[in-house]
Amino acid sequence: MNLASIPSPSTGVIELGPIPLRGYAFCIIIGVFVAVWIGNKRWVARGGKAGTVADIAVWAVPFGLVGGRLYHVITDYQLYFSDGQDWVDAFKIWEGGLGIWGAIAFGAVGAWIGCRRRGIPLPAWADALAPGIAIAQAIGRWGNWFNQELYGKPTDLPWALEISEGPNRVAGTYHPTFLYESLWCIGVALLVIWADRRFKLGHGRAFALYVAAYCAGRGWIEYMRVDEAHHVLGLRLNVWTAIIVFVLAVVYIVISAKIRPGREEIVEPDKDAEAAKKDDADGKDATEKDGDPLKKDTADTETPGTSAEDTAAESAAPEAADKS
Repeated sequence: MNLASIPSPSTGVIELGPIPLRGYAFCIIIGVFVAVWIGNKRWVARGGKAGTVADIAVWAVPFGLVGGRLYHVITDYQLYFSDGQDWVDAFKIWEGGLGIWGAIAFGAVGAWIGCRRRGIPLPAWADALAPGIAIAQAIGRWGNWFNQELYGKPTDLPWALEISEGPNRVAGTYHPTFLYESLWCIGVALLVIWADRRFKLGHGRAFALYVAAYCAGRGWIEYMRVDEAHHVLGLRLNVWTAIIVFVLAVVYIVISAKIRPGREEIVEPDKDAEAAKKDDADGKDATEKDGDPLKKDTADTETPGTSAEDTAAESAAPEAADKS
């Protein structure tokens, strides 16, 4: 018998008058805004301009949502394309189902497009946003609480999660893996902020640290989950994904630190200042090429073969004759 437990909401929809607000979508939206806010503060602190993070997020977020949904649908295709399932449900993103691996990969493509348009380095932008992404994940995981999904094995611990009877779930108390991951992501964000201040991480290493730290936690949390998943060599697919991505992130940190130590001195060039500097340089080059215009005008007014000294001598001659 459980003396204490975490209750689950009776519904995942909050009715705001005629507008239904789904808890899952609400958590995702709040997470995005918080991530951009944190990223903007860190970007400005690095010498960037306010608003740049949001401008690039306009590209990254839609790409990330599409990528996250694609990863989920592909790895859990049986939920949408097997007998008795409706493939249209694959488009119902508000009902849950975003794979972080696809979201980060596709989001990076969108961010690359945005950074290229602004003329700034993607690694520097990713470093600024890394803690914000972790916090966004921490907030987004509470969407699983609203949907009563992605919980762990049965338990009678005081913080067990109450799950009610429903489609593909049995009533009982389970490990709140959504809460474990939420708290882990907060820890990841704090780790990245501390390490960035302590070691001046640059060239994408702060982002790689976030990826590695997240994967380290996702591996053991994923192992606790009991929802349906594909298995490879006895492990869930996402466990293998976490292991592989963790190794790649660590390798990147090591190699990047040797090839490009330190951090970027300039993360966002001032295009207006550069344009003004270029205009000044072009004007100077044109002046040197054409010569002094005042001297040129003076030279043009003189009669060929006559100098200023000759003109002065001719003016003085009549005066001398009068005096004689």
